[in-house]
Amino acid sequence: MRVLRQLMSDLRGATAIEYGLIAALISVALISGYGAITGSLLNTFNTVETHITKSNS
Repeated sequence: MRVLRQLMSDLRGATAIEYGLIAALISVALISGYGAITGSLLNTFNTVETHITKSNS
């Protein structure tokens, strides 16, 4: 019975799970942000390419 109480009061596993969830949330946010920045950057490069092409014609 004492071993069972010790296992129930041990919070190290819960802390590890919390850190894992935080890391997963940060990863999802970074991946989402990367997609948004990539799209915006691609749009900027396309605009610059269009202006350069028009000015050389």
